[in-house]
Amino acid sequence: VQLQASGGGLVQAGGSLRLSCAASGRTFSSYAMGWFRQAPGKEREFLAAISWSGSSTYYADSAKGRFTVSRDNAKSTLYLQMNNLKPEDTAVYYCAAPFSDTSWGIEAYEYDYWGQGTQVTVSS
Repeated sequence: VQLQASGGGLVQAGGSLRLSCAASGRTFSSYAMGWFRQAPGKEREFLAAISWSGSSTYYADSAKGRFTVSRDNAKSTLYLQMNNLKPEDTAVYYCAAPFSDTSWGIEAYEYDYWGQGTQVTVSS
């Protein structure tokens, strides 16, 4: 399984970015997916998860109301729309996938495959 995250960059506070994660190597539509981030000196933090069909989503408190996770199974791509960005959102953002098609959760250990990360920097 290969995951390729993209879409990061430098944005001013209050701005928006949409991250993408292109998946390959297995049937994308059979598996839940997740987004995490990691700021310098901090642990990897769960942001959002989405079920295989996209019908169910779950967000961390830090993401609720500002971030939206979605997926396009026809394109094998996961998205994270981020609005009203704040300087504290600065981090490397990772997409992740579990090994099992019955697994999805909020802990990093529940995911087995990770993208390379994309840097998001929010200036004040």
